[in-house]
Amino acid sequence: MIAQALLVDDSRSVLGLLKHLIEANGTVQATACLDPLEALAIAREKEFDIVLVDYEMPKLDGISFIRELRSFPAYADVPVVMVTSIADEDVRIQALEAGATDFLPKRPQATELSVRLRNLIKLGISVRKLNNQTVTLAHEVAIATETLHQREEEIVLRLALAVEYRDSDTGEHTLRVARYSRLIAEELGLSARLCREIYLASPLHDVGKVAIPDGILLKPGRLTDDEMATIRTHTTVGERILADSSCELIKLAATIAAAHHERWDGSGYPNGLKQLQIPIAARIVAVADVFDALTTKRPYKEAMSVEVAREYLVAKRGIEFDPACIDAFLSRWNEVIEICVPKLQTAPSLAPVTASMAQDPHRPIVQSGGSKTS
Repeated sequence: MIAQALLVDDSRSVLGLLKHLIEANGTVQATACLDPLEALAIAREKEFDIVLVDYEMPKLDGISFIRELRSFPAYADVPVVMVTSIADEDVRIQALEAGATDFLPKRPQATELSVRLRNLIKLGISVRKLNNQTVTLAHEVAIATETLHQREEEIVLRLALAVEYRDSDTGEHTLRVARYSRLIAEELGLSARLCREIYLASPLHDVGKVAIPDGILLKPGRLTDDEMATIRTHTTVGERILADSSCELIKLAATIAAAHHERWDGSGYPNGLKQLQIPIAARIVAVADVFDALTTKRPYKEAMSVEVAREYLVAKRGIEFDPACIDAFLSRWNEVIEICVPKLQTAPSLAPVTASMAQDPHRPIVQSGGSKTS
């Protein structure tokens, strides 16, 4: 491995001597510069294993040169040697504070110079190897992290699909809710990490439905009060399933499962939370979940058109839903429609929004005694 050295001195004779000595054994290739500013420009484009710089130079003195060079990320640890005939202790202290590794006298003995340079060059080569290994390791870690993220996403989505298949022919509800939720989170300006976590956690919002009997979950008719009470337990059951995890993603999923049926005005369940008492992730998923529920055909209801579903969201802005979440969702409407496209191939119901849907758009309900409401 040929080491690369950068030599900076305004004296041609000194540069010639240094270049001759440093290249003597054929293991080092030196680049010589009379102009320190030109040397800095070269250093920006090329990495060197060692830098030798004079102290007294026009345009830029050696201490300022070292300070500037050390600001380059690639030169944080590269050996930088100041060549000077000045023995002033203050100058040396300033040079060390600027980042100098060592000092060489202006007119050293050839043997001393060769030995000291050889040791510094070995140090520089080691630094370069270490930096290369660090870059390689960082790349490998990035690949491993991305693979882990992909597996994490696949596991969560497959678990969510397992639940959704009980209530849907395709299981795509969870995927659409995840995508809608991410759109809202992004539009609200949440961090990229939180947007991703909401995207991954939101599909588990209905995991508690595993505890709901098929006779209730898939009932084609409207539900009795007791059956509706059973349906509503999916929030607390979901929270219990996901609770006490050491994984931040699962903790977020537990929060969403517990609170995605809470309402902005406090009329939701299970805890009657209102406004900012409801976690932001749950407020986001509430909008995504209801919109998709309204526009999806289920065994117990027809699909609503996206136009009517949009009207419902607007009507319930500040009542059922966080106004900011509704505004964020509607501002990404073109993307919402793109996500909806597969469903738009079927003929949706154009029925108006009804009072029963306003109570729970997922399922129509009945009054006490079992009589149906419109």
